[in-house]
Amino acid sequence: MSEFHHISVLLQECIDGLNIKPDGIYVDGTLGGAGHSFQIAQRLTTGRLIGIDRDPVALAAAGKRLEQCKDRVTLVHSNFCDMAQVLADLEIDGVDGILLDLGVSSPQLDDGQRGFSYMTDAPLDMRMNNEDTLDAYAVVNTWPQEELKRILYTYGEERYAPQIASAICRRREEKPIQTTLELVNIIRSAMPPVALREKQHPAKRSFQAIRIAVNDELGAVEKIMTDAVKLLNPGGRLAIITFHSLEDRIVKLGMNQWAKGCTCPPSFPVCVCGKKPLVKLISRKPITASETELEENPRSRSAKLRVCEKI
Repeated sequence: MSEFHHISVLLQECIDGLNIKPDGIYVDGTLGGAGHSFQIAQRLTTGRLIGIDRDPVALAAAGKRLEQCKDRVTLVHSNFCDMAQVLADLEIDGVDGILLDLGVSSPQLDDGQRGFSYMTDAPLDMRMNNEDTLDAYAVVNTWPQEELKRILYTYGEERYAPQIASAICRRREEKPIQTTLELVNIIRSAMPPVALREKQHPAKRSFQAIRIAVNDELGAVEKIMTDAVKLLNPGGRLAIITFHSLEDRIVKLGMNQWAKGCTCPPSFPVCVCGKKPLVKLISRKPITASETELEENPRSRSAKLRVCEKI
């Protein structure tokens, strides 16, 4: 298994966005290699950092990275969408900042045997938490054709979703699809020559879609966006990095609704719902990587950081 080393995206921007207080309580809900968490913990004196990750491999690596800060760090094996329960179990009533770095991490992609990559032959897995029961093998070999088509189109924005779903179902009738490169070849066979000549790998969108389905990534984002503000202390900040439009849409709409407050129709002359803004937006537009960061880490190209502060 490859070493869990991850280049933290938008690192300084996240630290600035969280506006860290030395005595504050902070949650890194997607701990990963602990790049962000290490910088947060370094800025704490009497404060506390709660690090959460659903991937046991990442959690173990983060523990080593944070060894020198262990007196002010608590690590928890869980999904960030269950943050409310994690904090309740730790008897924490409110926190001063929450950071989420969504999507798959570089070590998960680079460890070919985990099945995230379309470049390496491996069993169809794609689970961020290897204790979960649903894996990519089950999705590819057992989900109905219409459901495959839906996730490929919705989660992967794959325009050849009908053809790919059909090809997968034809092949699995002959024998189960076992490995990533088997799946790549099926995807290639379903696409027209013009699509195969595109710069982007032909299986990229489909693999993204299946990974999102296996890990219920969008469901997790939707759930945390119903809980996050309630978990923050007044003045506490929520910083979320997204890597594709589906995640970003959920985060953007959620933050904008919190900042607006009122839900009355625009035609109403005065507000009758009585709902007040819950947050203020720290940046109206998403924060993106600098040219320097893009040169050092090309994977940061699609990253968008949104930050809000609880009123």
